[in-house]
Amino acid sequence: MATTPAGPVLRKSRVLNLLRSGQSVPCMKLNFADARVVETCGLAGFPVVWLCNEHVPNDWLNMEHQIRAAKLYDMDTIVRVSKGAYSEYVKPFEADATGIMVPHVTTAEEAREIVARTRFYPVGQRAIDGGNSDGKFCRVPVKQYLEHGNTERFIILQIETPEALENVDEIAAVEGFDILHFGPGDFSHRLGLSGQREHPVVVAARQRVAQAAVKHGKYAMAQPVAPLPQLAAEGFKIFSLGADVMGLNTYLDARLAEFNQHFGGAK
Repeated sequence: MATTPAGPVLRKSRVLNLLRSGQSVPCMKLNFADARVVETCGLAGFPVVWLCNEHVPNDWLNMEHQIRAAKLYDMDTIVRVSKGAYSEYVKPFEADATGIMVPHVTTAEEAREIVARTRFYPVGQRAIDGGNSDGKFCRVPVKQYLEHGNTERFIILQIETPEALENVDEIAAVEGFDILHFGPGDFSHRLGLSGQREHPVVVAARQRVAQAAVKHGKYAMAQPVAPLPQLAAEGFKIFSLGADVMGLNTYLDARLAEFNQHFGGAK
């Protein structure tokens, strides 16, 4: 880590740098909580990985190890948080995650509350610590720490319900967050269309989320539910290309199918 007379040099967000320069961003979602899986994504060349504290039985210390593994390859990390508690939103940043993803945001009031909790003054009301990884354990001057927290960390809000879709323009207009992410799985489930991510109603909802993001100067994030050129044409700029569990399943199925083709299957 480089150090200047003003303090340690803080890394800039690769995701924000790519987006601000007009480029698109590939992302990989990780369900496995092993830091070595994070490293394999870094070796593959991904600029960001998506870690999950909503559905994955991870813990804070292990999450910090995953974030540290990402930094070995100058990768950003997104932590999808458990919704609700203040500490759930702030601890990933203090462990040096680059972004958080808050699930099931349904109103502009919720969005403003998230911004207030996670942005420093004058944008929000986040409490100051600085004694963790993000502040280089009190080695970063306060002014630099606050500015970096407001400009090189990002916030993603997930739109996943019909109620949220009705409010998406008001949500997108809230100042202080960066990205809207449409959740096709939960959205389709709420409509009794579980798994039908290409149903016309779900597609229309996805497109409406992207339109709201672009209209209000936010970025839009999509999952691989349609060809990438189509999603890009709809306005999406960040693409979650899949998940580690999906990749492993594909590999295991292929290897076993090859074995069964030659030997008739394991008994």
